[in-house]
Amino acid sequence: MSFAKLDDLCRKLEALEHALSILGADEATHMAVGGGEKRAEAMAMLAGMHHVRATAPEIADWIDAAENEALNEDQALALGEFRRHHANLTCLPVEFVERQTAARMRSEQLWRDLRAKNDWTGFLPALENVVSLVREEAAMRAEKLGLDPYDALMEQYDLGNRVADISPVFEDLKGFLKDFVPEALETQERRLSARKGRSLSGVYAVDKQRELGLAMMAAVGFDFSHGSLAVSHHPFCGGVPSDVRITTRYRSTDFLSALMGVLHETGHALYEQNLPKDWSHWPLGKARGMAVHESQSLFNEKQIGRNPAFWRWALPVVEKHLGEDWSIDDILPHVHHVARGLIRVDADEVTYPLHVILRYELERELVSGRLAVADIPEAWDAKMREYLGLSTIDNPADGPMQDVHWPGGAFGYFPSYTLGAMMAAQQWAALTREIPDADEAMARGQFAGINDWRRERIWSQGSRFSTPELIERATGGKLEAGYFTRHLKARYGAN
Repeated sequence: MSFAKLDDLCRKLEALEHALSILGADEATHMAVGGGEKRAEAMAMLAGMHHVRATAPEIADWIDAAENEALNEDQALALGEFRRHHANLTCLPVEFVERQTAARMRSEQLWRDLRAKNDWTGFLPALENVVSLVREEAAMRAEKLGLDPYDALMEQYDLGNRVADISPVFEDLKGFLKDFVPEALETQERRLSARKGRSLSGVYAVDKQRELGLAMMAAVGFDFSHGSLAVSHHPFCGGVPSDVRITTRYRSTDFLSALMGVLHETGHALYEQNLPKDWSHWPLGKARGMAVHESQSLFNEKQIGRNPAFWRWALPVVEKHLGEDWSIDDILPHVHHVARGLIRVDADEVTYPLHVILRYELERELVSGRLAVADIPEAWDAKMREYLGLSTIDNPADGPMQDVHWPGGAFGYFPSYTLGAMMAAQQWAALTREIPDADEAMARGQFAGINDWRRERIWSQGSRFSTPELIERATGGKLEAGYFTRHLKARYGAN
C-alpha cells in the first residue's frame, strides 16, 4: 500500500529530524567553539540527506495512489497534511538546502562571538550571505506555491499567513499602542506612588535562580523525563517531543528576566510534550505552526506568569529559593513593569508588539531587496525612535544584532510572536468562560485544569486543522485583536 510506504518514509525522516534537532540544541548550549565548522558540515550533510529522501520522485506517485486507498479519517487528514508539507519541501533543490544550512550555522556561530563585541561591521558579510540566500529561497518558493515572496516565507511557519491580512491588523495595533504606551506608563507611575511596596534586592545567585526555574517548570506541568533546562545566548525551545531542550539566560541582578524566559520556553515545551504521539512521525502530529506555538509560550508567560493569582502561589516558592519574603505589593510592580526598552525578549506585554512590528516591516523590505543589509542599523534606529523613542545607532548589539532569527535565516517568523499574543489572550478568555475559578486554582498552585483545557483544545490536535480553524474551534470565535487590547487595558490601563 502506498500509505504504508509513506508511513515508513515518515519514520525515516523523523529519525533525521531528531538528529538535526538534538545537534542544533547541543551546538547552541554545550558545543566547544572549535567544533563549529565540523558541526556546520555535519548538519548541512544531514539536512541534505533529509531533503533528498523527502523529495524523492516516487513520493508524488505514492501520495496520489494513497488517495485512492481505503483510509480512515485520521489517515486521510495525515495524507492531506503530508501533501502540503511535500509541496513546500519540493520548492528547493538539495544543493541549495545544504548550502543554506551551512551558511546559517556559520552565521549563527559568528553572531554569538561578534554580538558580544558589538561588531556589526565584522558580522555584515555573513548576514549579507544569509539574506541573499533567503531572497533566493523566497523566489523559488513563490514560483512553486504561487505566492508573493514574503508570503511564501511565512507559509513555512504558519499555514495561511498573508501580508494582506496581517499588515492591516498590525497597523491598527501599532496605532493603538502608540497611544496606549504613554497611558500605561502614566498609570504605572500613579500606582507606584500610591503603593508602599519594597524594592527587590537585586542580587540573585544563578544556581538559586536555576533551582527556582526548575521548581516552576515542574509546577506548571513540564515532564522532566522528556526534557531539560540549559543556558544559551538566546532563550529557545529545541530538541524533539520526547527530549525537549529549553534554555534561558541569567542575570544576577534580575531574577524575573530568567524566570519569565523559563516560563515562556516551558509553554513551547508543554505543547511539544503533549502532541499526539501516534502521529509524531507524520506532519499531522507536529505543532500547527509558530503562531500557535507562540500562543502557548505567551500563554504561559503572560496569562499565567504575570497573573496576580499566580504570584499569590509563587511568592512562597520564590522565598524558598531566593530567601526573600516579598508581598504581592512588592512583586507586582516588577512583574507588571512597563518600560520603553531596546531588547525584545525582555520587553513587557505593552511594548513587545512594537518590537515585533518593527522587525516585520524591516524584513519585508530586506526580502524584497528594497532595503540593503548594510543599511539595517539606520533603518532599525529610525523605527525604534518612532515607535519607542530610543536609539540604537551606536549599539547594534542591542539593535539589529540582538536576535538569533536573522543570523539563522528565519525570515517570516516574527509575525508569529504578536499573532501568538493575540491568540493567547483569546484562549485565556475562552478558558475562563468555561473554568470561572481558574484564577483561584492558580492561586493554590493547581494548574491541571488549565493544562487539561489546553491539551484538549490545542496540544492534542497537532496539525489536524488550519490555524484559523484551530483557534475558532478552541475559543468559539475567529481570531481578533480585541481580546488582546482588552487584556492590556485591564492590566495596564488607567481604568
